[in-house]
Amino acid sequence: MSAETIIHNAKIATNGVPSFVEAVAIGNGKIIGTGKNDEILRQRGPETKVIDGRGRTVIPGLNDSHMHPIRGGLNYNMELRWDGVSSLADALRMLKEQAARTPAPQWVRVIGGWTEFQFAERRMPTLDEINAAAPDTPVFVLHLYDRALLNAAALRAVGYGKDSPEFPAGEVQRDSRGNLTGLLIAKPNANILYSTLARGPKLSREDQLNSSRLFFRELNRFGLTSVIDAGGGFQNYPDDYGVVNELHRNGELSIRLAYNLFTQKPKQELSDFQNWTKLTKPGAGDEFYRVNGAGEMLVFSAADFEDFLVARPDMAPVMESELKAVIRHLVENRWPFRMHATYNETISRALDVYEEVNREIPFEGLHWFFDHCETITDRNLERIKKLGGGIAVQNRMAFQGEYFVERYGAQQANRTPPVRRMLEMGIPVGAGTDATRVSSYNPFVSLHWLITGKTVGGLSLYPEENRLDRSEALKLYTAGSSWFSTEEGKKGALAPGQLADLAVLSADYFSVPEEEIKHLESVLTIVGGKIVYATAEFSKLAPQALPVSPDWSPVKEYGGYAKRSNQALGASHSASSCQATGHTRNENGWQLPVLGELGLWELGCDCFAF
Repeated sequence: MSAETIIHNAKIATNGVPSFVEAVAIGNGKIIGTGKNDEILRQRGPETKVIDGRGRTVIPGLNDSHMHPIRGGLNYNMELRWDGVSSLADALRMLKEQAARTPAPQWVRVIGGWTEFQFAERRMPTLDEINAAAPDTPVFVLHLYDRALLNAAALRAVGYGKDSPEFPAGEVQRDSRGNLTGLLIAKPNANILYSTLARGPKLSREDQLNSSRLFFRELNRFGLTSVIDAGGGFQNYPDDYGVVNELHRNGELSIRLAYNLFTQKPKQELSDFQNWTKLTKPGAGDEFYRVNGAGEMLVFSAADFEDFLVARPDMAPVMESELKAVIRHLVENRWPFRMHATYNETISRALDVYEEVNREIPFEGLHWFFDHCETITDRNLERIKKLGGGIAVQNRMAFQGEYFVERYGAQQANRTPPVRRMLEMGIPVGAGTDATRVSSYNPFVSLHWLITGKTVGGLSLYPEENRLDRSEALKLYTAGSSWFSTEEGKKGALAPGQLADLAVLSADYFSVPEEEIKHLESVLTIVGGKIVYATAEFSKLAPQALPVSPDWSPVKEYGGYAKRSNQALGASHSASSCQATGHTRNENGWQLPVLGELGLWELGCDCFAF
C-alpha cells in the first residue's frame, strides 16, 4: 500500500518502542508505518505527499482530557483573551482598544485564561482602570472562580443598581453609600458570575459557526487533535450543540470531540440523565464527534466549589441520596461518568456511594473517573484503584497555586494533586486544562506545570518526587487521555493502526530549557491524515485561511493566546538589542526583561504580537 503522506527527516516521538523514529507513513487516516527514512520512503507512490520534517520534533496529537471547547467555541469570537499577556499595561491597552471598536449593545468580555501573577505588575486591574479604559462600552472581566469586575456601563446593561436586592448566591460589593462598585464576589459559589455573564448578547448563528471553527483551529495551533468536552454550565443538551453538529455534518471539524452531558438544574439531575439515556448512548457518533458519557456535573449537591480564597465548602446532607440515584441509573445503563471533585472530603463521600452501588450493580469494565482531585489522600486513591476508576488532572493549580499556599500552606500544596502517586498505583491518569474560563487552553502551559511543578507566576509548588519527566507528561497528554474517552489503543501513539493525529513542534520539547516548554507551539498539525494547521516553513501546506466575524471581533486584532511573532521580530529588530525595551538577542531568540508598569505597546515596540 502506497502512503498518502510521509513525513521524514524528523525526530518522531512514538510513545512506544522504539521511542523515536525518523519517518512516519500515513494512509486512510491512520499510521501505516514508522521507522528509518529509507525504509519509510520506500512506501512512496506517485500521489504521495512527502514532507521534509527538517529535523523538527514530531509528537502524537495532544488530547486534553478535560476542557470546554463546545461552549468555548460559541463564544471565542466575542472574547478578548489575556492568556499569555505578560503585562497588565498591555492587557488594559487591549481592553481600551477593543472597547473603542465594539459596537452597542455588545460587550467586551475577558473570560478566563489569566491570573494576575502572570503580569509583570503582579496585580489585578482596578475598577477605576477598567472604567477609564471603557467608559461607555460594557466590560465583564472574569477572574478565576472568585470574582468578576464590571464597569459602570456593564452594571447598567445588566440592570444592577443601588436598589437591587441582595443576591441569594453571590455578593455584589457596595460602597459606603450603598452604590454597587462593579465587583461581583463568588460566595458561596460562582453562580452570580456565570448568570451575570449569560445576560450579555450572543453571536448570531453564522458568527457562532465561524467562532467555533476559529477556536478549534486555535487549538490546532498548539498541537491539540482531540479534546474531551466536560460539558458546562449554560451548555444545555441538545439545544446548545446545534453549531458543533452542523460543523460535523459539513466535515468542518478540525479536532476530535468526545462530549459529556452536564446536568443544568438542581433537583432535576436524575430526570435529565433518564431522558438522555433514552435519547442517545455512549459512543454514538464517529471518531471525530461522539457521546462520551455523563458529567462532570452529576448532582449539584456534590459539586464542591474550588475557590481557594474561601474555606472548603461542606456538601449538603442530601448529597449521598441524590448521587446514589444518578449513579445507579448510569451504571444500570452502562454509561461512563465523570465527577468534578476538588477536595478529599467530597471524594470520600462520593466513594461511599460508588462502593454501595457497586455491591448491587458491579462497575466492572465501566470507564468512570474523578476530575481535579487536588487534595485527595492515598487511602482514596486505593479505593479508586479497587473500583477501576481513573483521575483526570488539570493545571488549575498553575493559576491558583498562590492562593492555595496562602490559605493552606506550602507543605499542603506539595501534592495538589499527587500525580506521581497515582501513576505508581497504576490508576489511569489523563492530563488537561479545564479551559477556558479559568485555565488557559494552551497545553504546553499544563505540560510545563507537570514537569516543573511551577505556577504561571513562577511559584514552585511540588518537590521533585511529585513532578514528571517530559516523556511521562507527554504520555498523560496523549495515550493517557485516550482511556477517558474509551479509545485506548486507537489514539495517543504514532504506531501502525492508530489514528494519524500528530503535531510538528516549533522547537524540541525534549531538550529546550524547561521555561521554554510553555512557549512551544505546533508548526504543522495533522488530524486523521489531514493537515489542519500549518505555519513557518510548512505555510504552503496550510488550509485556507478563515475570515473572522463579526468584523469587531477581538480575534481579528489579537488572535487568542498571546504569542511571540517571528515576523515581528524580523521586522523590528535587525540588530542584537532594542534600546526602547532593553530586549537582547542570543541563540535562543529575543529575551524579555521585566518591564514593570510599562507595556510593550506603550514603548512603541512590536517585539511581541498578540
